[in-house]
Amino acid sequence: ADDVLDEIADDVLGYGDLKSALQRLLQQGMRPPDGARMPGLKDLLDKLRAQKQQRMQRYDLGSSLEDIAKKLDDVVKTEREGIERDLKGREREKRQQALDTIPPDAAGRLRELQNYDFHDEQAKQKFEDLLASLRAQALQPFMQGMKNALGNMTPEDLRRMREMIQDLNRMLRERAEGGQPDFEKFKQKWGEQFPGAESLDDVLEQIGRRMAAMQSLMQSLSPEQRAQLDEMMRSLFLKDERLEAAMRQLGMHLSEMIDEMAQRYPFRGDEQVGLDEAMRLMEEMQKLDALEQELRATRSLEDLAKLSPEDVAKVAGEEAARDLERLQEIAKRLKDAGYLEGEDDDLKLTARAIRKIADKSLRDIFSRLKRDRFGGHQMDRRGAGGDQTDESKAYEFGDPFLLDLKETVMRAVGRLGPGTPVRLVPDDFTVIRTEQRTQAATVVMLDMSRSMLNNGYFLPAKKVALALSALIRSQFPRDALYIVGFSLYAREFTTQQLPTLSWSEWNMGTNMHAGFMLSRRLLARHAGGNRQILMVTDGEPTAHLEGEVADFSYPPTRRTVEETLKEVQRCTRERITINTFMLERSPWLTSFVEQMARINRGRAFFATPDRLGEYLVVDYVSARRRARGA
Repeated sequence: ADDVLDEIADDVLGYGDLKSALQRLLQQGMRPPDGARMPGLKDLLDKLRAQKQQRMQRYDLGSSLEDIAKKLDDVVKTEREGIERDLKGREREKRQQALDTIPPDAAGRLRELQNYDFHDEQAKQKFEDLLASLRAQALQPFMQGMKNALGNMTPEDLRRMREMIQDLNRMLRERAEGGQPDFEKFKQKWGEQFPGAESLDDVLEQIGRRMAAMQSLMQSLSPEQRAQLDEMMRSLFLKDERLEAAMRQLGMHLSEMIDEMAQRYPFRGDEQVGLDEAMRLMEEMQKLDALEQELRATRSLEDLAKLSPEDVAKVAGEEAARDLERLQEIAKRLKDAGYLEGEDDDLKLTARAIRKIADKSLRDIFSRLKRDRFGGHQMDRRGAGGDQTDESKAYEFGDPFLLDLKETVMRAVGRLGPGTPVRLVPDDFTVIRTEQRTQAATVVMLDMSRSMLNNGYFLPAKKVALALSALIRSQFPRDALYIVGFSLYAREFTTQQLPTLSWSEWNMGTNMHAGFMLSRRLLARHAGGNRQILMVTDGEPTAHLEGEVADFSYPPTRRTVEETLKEVQRCTRERITINTFMLERSPWLTSFVEQMARINRGRAFFATPDRLGEYLVVDYVSARRRARGA
């Protein structure tokens, strides 16, 4: 859970939108610093596309027609051999002439052999088996519940099939005319053919999906092959024209659905397949397409939860299913860790999560400091009541009695010389120095003008404010920290609000005047101790308050500059230090900050966005150390 929170932290801070951050994580996945990468939805989509490509590069769909042609050739060959073996004279010649009139193409042979009077029983059986197999493929969309009987259909089975399709057509006509078809009656009669279907639409979707598989096969063949297969399918039910008519009528009813589902797949492999295998490939490709559409439509954790790992495993394999399960666990992991609260449509970061993000911001800053060897700080004064230092001092009345035994004994030895016993006197006692804890109150003034957002400065500014809050919470718990955002107006924000803070309609202008006024009121709550304003900005003041209404102008007017500097003077009189961190070096901003520094005696820094945290945190720590008592 910590890795997931770290992954989305910058996204949340940058855009102020937890939902969008989670969406991007779902799409892109993540790679923990010390763990294996967790694939995202894009990776799953890549796997689906790769599986489709593997199939298309492996198989030759046209070979399914060649397989039928070979079987028909074998039927004719077997019949011819039987004639030559069993018959003689005029009868043999007559039979051979009849066989010679059968067209050489597969579609023609399939059509003519249905009316041919076979002499050889083996040839007849081969043809009937082939015909049954082809009919089963044609009727497969209507026989989901009878797969075991596909190859052994009797005339009665065909009659019932015709009746079922006619019932479907009747319901569709009734619906088209504005009526309410009796689906329950249909379900009682034919429900076993459509397992899981609870409505007419469910039945139509099942049939349409299977019919679309045949249509996809048609579209994936060459024009010549497509014409042959179409003619074959048309000739399968020559002896039951009513069944063929009912099937065609249903196809017309479902044509729009079939056209939407059917896709052309450019198979270019060389591995041969039969028609049944080709149809299975089409169904697999359609399932991969359907899953791809579901993944593309997944925009939230709620959408993700609707996906079934079991279904994904059937279509894309166990590895893809495991990847999906890991993604589905994200929200649960964050909730179990106490980082998220609320439901899928209204998820929020908890206070614990915000503290964690703040701690990460601080760690990032200090890791950079350590890496760059930046920021050694002198300790000007020492005092009581704080953390121990590495230095000692002579004991004075009132000091905490943290005895430095080694230094105490050495002072006595230095006074008396070597030998025992060592006798101590009060002047020998040495104690360990401690830092004096003084209370400080700080306002971080964050420029929230549009330029800060457009230039990418607002993310590092938010991160440094969070880092400072983490530093104060862990190292200076008696200090007070306020966060003020200013643009056209100024507002106070809590640390909890900061991560999801984003652009709003009032983010126009740079009203330092309002920011200083609000900061001064907040710091007035702390009469003693050190008080300071740390302002992060990328531009000069362009607005000020006239009463309670903001007056904006760019370039800034003289009155805006004067009113802002007056507020700086008020801060100075109240002993509030203003330190400015500039993210731009514009002449206007530099000139204005120099005027502020002359009035307030605060300091000004130019900091690039990636070093802002180092400058501001180091400055805060330095100020705290300068404020230690003796």
